[in-house]
Amino acid sequence: MPRMTGQAVNVAANTVSANQLAGLLYEFLDRRAKVLLSAASSAVGLNVTWLIGGVAVLQDTPVSQANRFPILPDDILTSEIGVGRMILTFRNTTGGALTVNWAVDVAFR
Repeated sequence: MPRMTGQAVNVAANTVSANQLAGLLYEFLDRRAKVLLSAASSAVGLNVTWLIGGVAVLQDTPVSQANRFPILPDDILTSEIGVGRMILTFRNTTGGALTVNWAVDVAFR
């Protein structure tokens, strides 16, 4: 199962990150796939939005503040089936910069 991982470093106060999946191998799903998103931020106040094929599967949902790389199944946010472009962004709702570690697992059906 392919895995894409990353770290959005210093999501500035009251801003939204760029698409974290931009330019990665499976940003575009060319056929149906089961995708699993897990994430953990450095502190409370970070929210995630995830679109798959233009459909919002997570909209401004809080992320765990475990301050580590995501552990399965503890930090799973959702598991979906989709096709098309994936867009993953994080929004900082606090007054200080935050960091988030994330992983997207892809299983083609």
